[in-house]
Amino acid sequence: MTHLPYVAASYALGVAVPAAFALAAFLRLGLARRRLAALDPRARARGPGKTGGAA
Repeated sequence: MTHLPYVAASYALGVAVPAAFALAAFLRLGLARRRLAALDPRARARGPGKTGGAA
């Protein structure tokens, strides 16, 4: 009996789970930015693409 299916499944989960977390964080960040842009009056005054912070 080989352990290959279990090892392959654990590696697949080890890649898939962090990738799913990263994708969820990326999507939540975009949603949060859109919500902030809708609420923040300063964002409209600066215009699109302007961060206003020091580089």
